[in-house]
Amino acid sequence: MAKDKVLTSAPLRTELEEVVEKATVPEEVLKAWEQHGGDSNQATSTLLVWTKLMQKTKGKFQPNSPSLMDARVRDMMETIMKQLPRVWNNNLVAILRALWVIGLPNTDPVLQSTQTEVMWRLRRLNLKQLAFLAECGTVPTWQHDVTIVNAVLKQLELRWTEISDAKTVSMLIAIGQHMSPTLMDRLEDTALALAEGFTTEEIRKVCVSLASMGRRSVPLLRALSYHLLQRPSSEFSTKLILDMGFSYGKLSFHQSQVLKRMVAELMPKVSELTSSDVTRFAKSLGLLKWLHVPLFEAFVEHYLEHSEMYSVLQLCNLLMAFARLNFQSCKGEQFFGKVHPVLESSLSGLEPFLRTDVAWSLCVLQQARPHYLTPLLQQDHAANLSEGSPPRAENYRLKLLHLAATLHLEHPESPETADTSSIMNTVPHTASSSTLSSLQSSLREALHNLVDGRAELYRAGVNTVYGWTIEGELLIDCDNKPFDFSKMRAPHLLGGWGQQTLPAGSRKIAFLAWEFSNFNIKSKDLLGRFSMMKRHLQLAGFILVDVPYYEWLELKTQRQKLAYLKDKIGKAVAEDMAK
Repeated sequence: MAKDKVLTSAPLRTELEEVVEKATVPEEVLKAWEQHGGDSNQATSTLLVWTKLMQKTKGKFQPNSPSLMDARVRDMMETIMKQLPRVWNNNLVAILRALWVIGLPNTDPVLQSTQTEVMWRLRRLNLKQLAFLAECGTVPTWQHDVTIVNAVLKQLELRWTEISDAKTVSMLIAIGQHMSPTLMDRLEDTALALAEGFTTEEIRKVCVSLASMGRRSVPLLRALSYHLLQRPSSEFSTKLILDMGFSYGKLSFHQSQVLKRMVAELMPKVSELTSSDVTRFAKSLGLLKWLHVPLFEAFVEHYLEHSEMYSVLQLCNLLMAFARLNFQSCKGEQFFGKVHPVLESSLSGLEPFLRTDVAWSLCVLQQARPHYLTPLLQQDHAANLSEGSPPRAENYRLKLLHLAATLHLEHPESPETADTSSIMNTVPHTASSSTLSSLQSSLREALHNLVDGRAELYRAGVNTVYGWTIEGELLIDCDNKPFDFSKMRAPHLLGGWGQQTLPAGSRKIAFLAWEFSNFNIKSKDLLGRFSMMKRHLQLAGFILVDVPYYEWLELKTQRQKLAYLKDKIGKAVAEDMAK
């Protein structure tokens, strides 16, 4: 009976603990310690409460702060240092964190003794305590010992099989940038096994961490997305929606059901969003190529009502998201009525790459004014865009061609258009070195068969001076028969080719292969880039034959493909004649 009584009786709480627990300001904690004192564990608990209240009331600790020199604070530290071996493990890791937060110098004897004790006990700490130390040791603004952090990470790598709860694994993945790739792989496997037990906040934290590290763990993302869908609406906070959108966008991970759910939860809250929230989520949906028209209309309405809240950079990001998805608002006139005055005063002050991106986006949206584009086609601006990696430089070189094409084709009456022809012929569009897709190669083969292999009757992989590549090109007569165009003028090609003008009644046919990646997700609408491509080529005098992947893949034989192309040519010509 005596033994049972010992086991079931709770330890008595000291007066110090009761007073400290009720304290609301740091001074009350210090007075309680001064009056009651205590052993090392009580000193640890008291110092932790004092640190927390100091952070809450005074903010960040300053080096050599008078509060750290207080005799009562030093007395607590000395009590801890003298009886350090008696401090419990939980208190030990917590007090080390507190000393790092306080910012004691590395030479301080209390900090040195605590760090040494932690190193001695490292193998006896459980996984939660190790994870706690790892998380604390990776906060860049805190003073911490690199040796301890590295030793903790090594222990985690050796003992990862002991991880058995979602909270610990989510905490570790959140600091994954400090982990070895091997340990991260194991943590992802563990997280997948424990996914059902993750809270909504842990799902958010893990997804954001994966996105920050660029780790596209599809099985884990699918599992977390599934469990997120089961959560009630009350847990879909704005922060969760924005962070999940960022994670999916950064990792190019498409989960339509989750996106629909997030949009449905966000729609009623749009009026409460900040300008940063709007541009951030619009950018995420742009990266995902996912256009939800009602939501984007709500974003336009938000800008119309709160345009003064938007910085120039936020407006630029909003325009680029709209352009990527080729979103044309039903309130476009009102929207751009507010956008253009801002751009008139700020566009010239943007750094070269951003300025080019914004101008290009306006071209996609058919809102570019000639005086926006002309300065960007000058030699000094083109030279600024040549910096960086070769793929990036090539991307911006193409954008300059698109800007010039917009001036030349869409604003032919403008005085600024006069020298665009020379610009398009001095900024060459180099052939892509990427491997042809199956759609491209099979289409080119079908075109070759369509003209019976006569090379003078067609061109394949045509790089135009407008910055666009045509998959195939034909000239047809009034009977829709291809004819030799080797000596014909071709203003869309570098140098212009031949001298002969096109015969009356002839037509230029351009074949465009549209891959899955050229469309918005779950849609047959082209992305903004490719809509602008079609517009430019039509203005250049081409009749377009669209060959989308979803139609071409259904054709199994060459005979079917030839019949398909002939039918498409006939329909395209008929539509052109009907205009």
